[in-house]
Parts: sequence; C-alpha cells; structure tokens
Amino acid sequence: MLGAPEPDPVVPVIDLSGWAQGDFAKRKSIAASVDEACRRVGFMQIVGHGILASTASRLASAIDQFFALPIEVKSAYISPRPSINRGYSPPRSERLSYSLGVVSPDDLFEAYNVGANVDDFPQLAGQLDAEVYARNIWPAEYVGFQANDFRASDFRDGVDAWFRAAASVARTMTDVFALALGLDDGYFRQFTDHSIDVLRMNHYDVPPGIELAEGQLGMGAHTDFGIVTVLWADAVPGLEILRPDGSWLPVVPCDGALLINLGDLLARWTNDRWLSTMHRVVPPRNSDGELLRRRSAAFFHDGNADAVITTLSPCLDADGTSSYKGVTVAEHLAHKLGGSRALEPNVHAEREAARIPG
Repeated sequence: MLGAPEPDPVVPVIDLSGWAQGDFAKRKSIAASVDEACRRVGFMQIVGHGILASTASRLASAIDQFFALPIEVKSAYISPRPSINRGYSPPRSERLSYSLGVVSPDDLFEAYNVGANVDDFPQLAGQLDAEVYARNIWPAEYVGFQANDFRASDFRDGVDAWFRAAASVARTMTDVFALALGLDDGYFRQFTDHSIDVLRMNHYDVPPGIELAEGQLGMGAHTDFGIVTVLWADAVPGLEILRPDGSWLPVVPCDGALLINLGDLLARWTNDRWLSTMHRVVPPRNSDGELLRRRSAAFFHDGNADAVITTLSPCLDADGTSSYKGVTVAEHLAHKLGGSRALEPNVHAEREAARIPG
C-alpha cells in the first residue's frame, strides 16, 4: 500500500483560499509565496483551490471508463492529423522530448485530449484557425463491455465539469502572477480571452510481461508549452522535476492538492526570472519495483493564438534587452506540437533542451 505523501520541502504547498475575498495584504502574501516558488523551482502544490472533491471523483471515473475500453475502440477517436490536438493518443505514439528537439524512445502513456474550440467564441466567428481551435472528438456509447457499459454522456459531463473548474484555477493563477510580477490587476487577461486551453487525460498502465527499452519513460523530459498547467494526479510515484543541480526530484501530490507548473510562454514573458519546469514521468513503480497504474489530467492554459509574447518591461535585462525574441502563441505551440505529436524534433527550443542532464 502507498501511504499518504508528505509535502516535499522543495515544492511548496500554497493555500489559495484567501485570494478570492482576501484584502490586499492577504493577496500580496499569496503572490509573494508564488513568486518565491516560481523563482526557485517553477512548481508548487496548491490547496484551497475551491474545486470540489466530487468534481475530481467524476474526472477520475471518466478516465477509468474511457481507458478501460479495448484499444480498437479507443483508436477510433485518434485525431485525423497530429496538428489537431484532440482525441486519443495510443501508447508509444508520442515523444514529448521531441518538443525540445531531443531524440528518445517512444513514451509509454496513452492520452485523451479535449479543448476550447471555435464554437466557444461566437464573437470571433470566422476569425479563428479551425485546427488550433478544433472541435472536440467525443467518444460514443459502447455497450456490452465487461460488466460495465461505457456511457458517453457520463464521460463528457465529468470531463466538462473538470475542464471548467481547472480553467477557473488557471485564470486565478494568472491573476496571482500579475500581482507577483508587479503588473496591473488582471494584466494577463488581455492575452487569454480566447485562450487555447487543452485538457489532456493521461493513463500509464504497462501490461505484465512487457519489456521496457533502455531509457524508455512514461513521458519523456519536457517543458510545458504555454502559460501555466493545472495538474490533477494520482498519489502514485512517477512524476519527477529537474532540480537546479541536474538531479531529478520525485513529486507526489498531497491529499486534495493540485500541482501547478509554469510553461515556456511565462518563461519568455519573464526572461527566465521564472523558469518553465522541466519534468518527466518515469515508469510508475511501488517500493518492490512493480509497475503501477497511474492517472493524471493536465489542464494547459496557453493563451490566445494571436497573442504576441514579448518580455515584460520589469523583466528586461539591465540594458533593456531580452534573451527571447517575440513569438505568437500559435507559432510557438506549432513548433512544440510538431515535435511531440508529429515526431519532427523541434529546432526552436535550444535553451530548454540545454537544461536536460547529459
């Protein structure tokens, strides 16, 4: 049995419960804690986030329902093209390290993606890229499987509820970031009013008897692509983040906590005052070395496709320059997804790739 994880002293646990109705002093205190975490490790656990336990339970049930389906059923929901970041990704079909231009064995995880789509922004009808804001691929009913039928409506309701809740947390975090960086209240909202938001549900379950290739990971080392990631995960080993000294730190969420990490666009905005968090998922194992099943759901808050990301004035170097050139969100994401999903190593991520230990 796995016991309840103890909070890691390197990864702070931050209580957000005072943010919504707190006075300025309380908000300032929360923002200061977040700033320290972003400077030091780029990763934190948050409690007091306001998401009901029942909402998380519905998400977990949806994940269990879908990934229990036969592979031939799940494979009917594979996206027609890698550039459409929706639907099902089978095991060993992606390599996250390719998003950094780093060649590695294929990743073990399988996933299902849903996201914000053109129908969510009627005020921008005809203006949004139909692939970037692709309509979701929702699974259909599947009757007669084992003892339980797959109920598509239950799956969609559970996923939709979590998507909305995680989106709210992500937007709260960007408001906290604005205060932490000394920016105007709600500064980042102008870049996120039609944000490319994606929820990726991940499943790690290596069948008995399968031999793993040398260096094969549940998910290869990578940084997340956008602004901020809100991660729900089982209290199961596997997730590791890169320490400044080049070693890997295992992270298991505390009871009821969400994991928050920063993405590349926030690193660009802050000129690496805050680093996007390098992380990976090793094959989950218990203390006896036995492979474990693991579930997670990452909500990626990536910003408007047409937003141009340039270094914030307070984060420029002393001479007024930056380590980064301006880039649109869409361009940056296309390079990253072309690596991980289309398996074309990304040549535009030298700074991030250089951080991976040799």
